[in-house]
Amino acid sequence: MGMQYPQDDSITDEFELAGVPDSFQRLWTPYRMAYIKGGQDQVKGEESCPFCVGPTRTDEESLILHRGKTAYVILNLFPYNPGHILVCPYRHVPDYTDITEEETAEMGALAQKSMRVLRHVSRATGFNLGMNQGVTGGAGIAAHLHQHVVPRWAGDGNFFPIIAQTKAIPATLSEIRNDLAAGWLEID
Repeated sequence: MGMQYPQDDSITDEFELAGVPDSFQRLWTPYRMAYIKGGQDQVKGEESCPFCVGPTRTDEESLILHRGKTAYVILNLFPYNPGHILVCPYRHVPDYTDITEEETAEMGALAQKSMRVLRHVSRATGFNLGMNQGVTGGAGIAAHLHQHVVPRWAGDGNFFPIIAQTKAIPATLSEIRNDLAAGWLEID
């Protein structure tokens, strides 16, 4: 490491990172606890599935950006990055092999448009697209298929998520939803 000062020892952990370490070696993200505590047991059927219940509410309440014929686009309530979008079929099915050709085509088109809207509204320069299939595949809600569209920017992997397992989101979800919903109407 660079130059050391005598007082550094009192605020440096065993990984030689500055700061006052706690027993978890991370910053606090309490908003995620509701999601974490729920676990896979939070969805027992369609009546408790957020991806089934969401479309029964207003777009603003559910953070929905667009409603298609067989699928819709919604903001992730627990985003990895600002503007983290989910593309979901309306049907409550768990696996990519469970959807029809029509649903597959619409989900693909909605993922593409989501990327165009995110480029237009937020100047995203890259994306992570994916579906976590099943509990062992990492799906947070394995009972209802959903595709992630995560916008990326140069330098968005700063020290917060890498060292502190925390992501700073610079706007409220409703503000991001309003910006992206307006952008959805501007993009063909």
